[in-house]
Amino acid sequence: MSQQGYVAAPPYSQAQPGIGGCSAGFGPPNSSLHYGHYGDPNSSYSAPQPGVSKSTVPFGSSAPVGPPPPGTHQFSQTNFQNGPSTPGQQPHRFQGPPPPSNTGSSYPPYSHQSQPAYPNTASTSSATQLANQLNSMQINSYGPGTAPSPRMSSGHPASLQGPQLMPPTQQQMSLPPGSQVPPPANTVNGLCAQPSLPPMARQDGIPGPVPPNPNLQQLPGQPPGPGYHPQQANYGTQMAGSQLSYPGAFPGGPAQLPGPQQKKLDPDSIPSPIQVIENDKASRGGQIYATNTRGQVPPLVTTDCIIQDQGHASPRYIRCTTYCFPSSSDMAKQARIPLAAVIQPFAIVPPNETPLYVVNHGETGPIRCNRCKAYMCPFMQFIEGGRRYQCGFCSCVNDVPPFFFQHLDHIGRRVDHYERPELSLGSYEYVATLDYCRNNKPPKPPAYIFMIDVSYRNINSGLVKLICDELKTLLDKLPREEQEESSAIRVGFVTYNKVLHFFNVKSSLAQPQMMVVSDVGEVFVPLLDGFLVNFQESRSVVINLLDQIPEMFADTNESETIFAPVIQAGMEALKAAECAGKLFIFHSSLPTAEAPGKLRNRDDKKLLNTDKEKTLFQPQVNSYEALARDCVANGCCVNLFLFPNQYVDVASVGLVTMYTGGTLYKYNNFQVSLSDSNFLSDLRKDIEKTTGFDAIMRVRTSTGFRATDFFGAIYMNNTTDVEMAAVDCDKAVTVEFKHDDKLNEDSGALIQCAVLYTSISGQRRLRIHNIGLNCSSQLADVYKTCETDALINFFANGKSWFVTCCSEPEKLLK
Repeated sequence: MSQQGYVAAPPYSQAQPGIGGCSAGFGPPNSSLHYGHYGDPNSSYSAPQPGVSKSTVPFGSSAPVGPPPPGTHQFSQTNFQNGPSTPGQQPHRFQGPPPPSNTGSSYPPYSHQSQPAYPNTASTSSATQLANQLNSMQINSYGPGTAPSPRMSSGHPASLQGPQLMPPTQQQMSLPPGSQVPPPANTVNGLCAQPSLPPMARQDGIPGPVPPNPNLQQLPGQPPGPGYHPQQANYGTQMAGSQLSYPGAFPGGPAQLPGPQQKKLDPDSIPSPIQVIENDKASRGGQIYATNTRGQVPPLVTTDCIIQDQGHASPRYIRCTTYCFPSSSDMAKQARIPLAAVIQPFAIVPPNETPLYVVNHGETGPIRCNRCKAYMCPFMQFIEGGRRYQCGFCSCVNDVPPFFFQHLDHIGRRVDHYERPELSLGSYEYVATLDYCRNNKPPKPPAYIFMIDVSYRNINSGLVKLICDELKTLLDKLPREEQEESSAIRVGFVTYNKVLHFFNVKSSLAQPQMMVVSDVGEVFVPLLDGFLVNFQESRSVVINLLDQIPEMFADTNESETIFAPVIQAGMEALKAAECAGKLFIFHSSLPTAEAPGKLRNRDDKKLLNTDKEKTLFQPQVNSYEALARDCVANGCCVNLFLFPNQYVDVASVGLVTMYTGGTLYKYNNFQVSLSDSNFLSDLRKDIEKTTGFDAIMRVRTSTGFRATDFFGAIYMNNTTDVEMAAVDCDKAVTVEFKHDDKLNEDSGALIQCAVLYTSISGQRRLRIHNIGLNCSSQLADVYKTCETDALINFFANGKSWFVTCCSEPEKLLK
């Protein structure tokens, strides 16, 4: 007889509905019970034969109606018993459905007195007796000589089947003499199920043929026979498959009820990323995407489309992990979706899209909310005929300045709504006043300082000559404002090995002048006038210098270099000129010369695959972090081009680049004739890109949530202001949000990002990006508006895996 797994059953300690008197738990066996007719204590009962004692019946199996007499019941030459097998006797597999026995009855005949075979549920004594009988039952063998199925692991008993009670209204019948006890009916719930009508009994009381019951327990006094030891009531885990049906194991038995099917993940239902990308390109590619609806999911980043700003920031500037925020913090924890936004404030705008408008309110400056300091945006609601407006972020009511007043139309919108970018667009710029400038002074145009390593290796490999030749052409392509003819950016030049060389390239000079600073412990700038110049004014002197540098150091034998004093010198030069700027450092070796920031070679292969390996990814000195802090404070961005042919400790030298908003380029085993194309392409792109200098970013939100964590190439002095020495079109900041209170589904979730920066023309500006998101109390709305690109960006960069890898043990990371 084949055996199959369990089906789900309710807790064993709970009584099942419809079971009269079923015990709520597993009580101790009651050895004082006599088996008789269920529910009729007054029924005539034949005394058991001498030598036959009472038995403990398995819990959940059908109870015998009377005590069996001594003797055995033959099934195909196999002894069939209801108790444990005799020691030393091996169980035999049941060979097939046994025929009905022709021998005498296995049980003493009942009294011919008519009495009910099933209990009357109205009888309290009957229910109590049934409960006591079921409590005394235990699990016994599966049947005579039945081997356990290989699908059943040891210690996992078969599913428990209990008798079913017949409804009280059904016709009662008695068991005639010579009939056998019916087998247990198959039930779904398993424990304490209602005993069903025995299939051997008919409505008219005439007995019919019934297959033998293999689940009876042997009573004392019967001859031993094959069987299994009683199973304990330690129910194991649920097994796959349908439930074992005893009657169904015989031909013509009742059909088995199927168990619950476990759902499996269909690989065909998993969407293909390639197919999703192609479908998005086909459906939204080349079309106009208007940002006039709050909470709409934008096209994928791989889809080329035209974005039209109509009140919400373009997805080129802001992308959110989900465009429908959960309405409460508990729901956000349940969703397990990070609430974050990836902000790229200086993203490149294609030529077929409208660039950002610049709003200038003169000396008055930008209009802001008096309470939360949010800037005027499309989320402000004008009231009282246009004389006041309600802030969309904090709901504060503010007065409209007289110069900004305008009447409202019939729908409460200002008449000049579409004439003002700050009222109709999601992204725009303000011209800042002196209150937004450092020391309340207008800033000067930024500067680029090129600092070249002229050690022996770089001179000998031709790298220095390659850099100088390329700069001759790139300086004509410095970034500029669209309305300007030439760039306002000033340039300066420094070379170094163990000492620093400053060059005076003033336009009035016929030849460039070099000044050497050998005291690298306390770096200072030897000249102010003539170091930072306009390239167009000093073109001849600068070109002459770039021609002379490779020849000037052609005979050098110096192989040791410095690094931290180089950055210090560039920062001091920008600080003395009272301007922000970038340092382009071309470096190739580990700084081993005696100077601040000296590093040692710690490339130890013995540390690989150990817990100490993570120390190789941490700075070995703290001086570079302090240097990065000073650079940010003075608006000095560091771009680093590395050309190593051995260990150079990027974890230490690259720390300043990361904090100042710069970029690190690394070219291993660089060769001029083979690898120059990638380097020159990166250098051109970095010099030509549009950049904002000395930037400070703040993210404001509507009530109910706030920005808590910021990740990126940034530095933070406090919990709200993100400081960046420079921010270009390739830099993004990931902002994570947390709930403060329950969000309103009607007003949604509003986000405003404001970046205060100095433009390449030397003008202090405010770049504003606004976006509105929906809120919902349904998880389905949160999931269906998720943005996969932003989610992957957050998990890959947002949570700063670099810091996690350096702080957590290796075993935990694995």
